[in-house]
Amino acid sequence: TGTASRHLVHQVRSTCDAVIIGGNTVRKDNPNLTTHGVSAHQPLRVVMSRSLDLPSECNLWQTDIAPTTLLTVSDSNATLKKELINKGVVIITVAALTPKMVMNYLYQQELSKVLWECGGILAAQAIADGAIQKVMAFVAPKIIGGITAPSPVGDLGLTAMTDALQLKQMTTQVIDSDILIEGYL
Repeated sequence: TGTASRHLVHQVRSTCDAVIIGGNTVRKDNPNLTTHGVSAHQPLRVVMSRSLDLPSECNLWQTDIAPTTLLTVSDSNATLKKELINKGVVIITVAALTPKMVMNYLYQQELSKVLWECGGILAAQAIADGAIQKVMAFVAPKIIGGITAPSPVGDLGLTAMTDALQLKQMTTQVIDSDILIEGYL
C-alpha cells in the first residue's frame, strides 16, 4: 500500500490498546507496530509464537519505544527467552495458544480494542475463533501471481462461494491509489 494508507494504519494503531502479530510477521517484516509519531500513545505489541523461532534482534524488542508481550506454549529456546526478558519483553507461557485465548488474556489485562495486524494464517485462525469483529482490507494496485503468493487470509476451510463470509455494513474508500474496504463479520 501507499504512504497515505500506511498513515491511516498508524492512526488506527493510536486508538488501540494492543496490536497482535504472529512469529512469521516478526521474521519476515521486522515491524515496529508503533504509531510512527501520529500519537504519543503506543499500543501494547503482542507476538504469538509457538516455537520461539524468533530473531534475537528486532524492532519489537525495543521496549523503551513501546511495550511488547510474547505469548508462547513452548519452553524451548531458553537463551532467547532470557535475552528478551532482559530487554523488557514480557513472556507469557500458556497451555494452548489460540486467538480466543489471547483475546481472553488481553481482556483480563483490561485491554479491549485490539488490532490484528497479522499474516494470512493467523488472520484465518482469528476469524475462525471469533476474535475478529471488523475487517479493514487495503487493496493496492499491485498483482502478485503464483500458487505461493501471499494471501491476506489463510485457509478458512470454505470450498464454495455460497459458504464465503459476508461483510456487513460495508464501506469503501479510495486512499490515493489504494482502496480500503471496511465491514463487520
